[in-house]
Amino acid sequence: MVFVAIYTVGRLKHSNEHPASREFFEVGHEVIKQAIKTGHLLKEFSPNRVRLPEKFIKEEGERILTLTVWKSIQSLYGFTYSDQHMKALGSRNKWFGSLEERQPNYVVWWTDKVTDVSWREAFKRYDFYIQNGPTPFAFDFKHVFDEFGERSELK
Repeated sequence: MVFVAIYTVGRLKHSNEHPASREFFEVGHEVIKQAIKTGHLLKEFSPNRVRLPEKFIKEEGERILTLTVWKSIQSLYGFTYSDQHMKALGSRNKWFGSLEERQPNYVVWWTDKVTDVSWREAFKRYDFYIQNGPTPFAFDFKHVFDEFGERSELK
């Protein structure tokens, strides 16, 4: 059985104490509770004490990172575009600034084992995507590959 991992990254526009940032953290907490309730989210990795890549340290604004593993790409995609999460996505410009050019907000990849997923692996896949674009190694929802490395579509 294969699983799918997703790493997301954003840069807060304001300090953690700002009302917009506090709203983001409240909404984010509710969204993750909803994800857990689906039964499709297998693991959520804590970003606490994660050693950020050097390039992130140089940039302004606090980085918000998520790393999760899901039972299937269909369940991840379905949740991403569900009511609760879509509502949050609609507010992202209020909470987040833009990333540097060519930096995506997320990257997705297949994994045979949940235990193979780590922050180090997420940073590696993200950098690979930036350098090479979507491939079976790291992709996005617009350029999906199945677990066999073949181009695929999400419905």
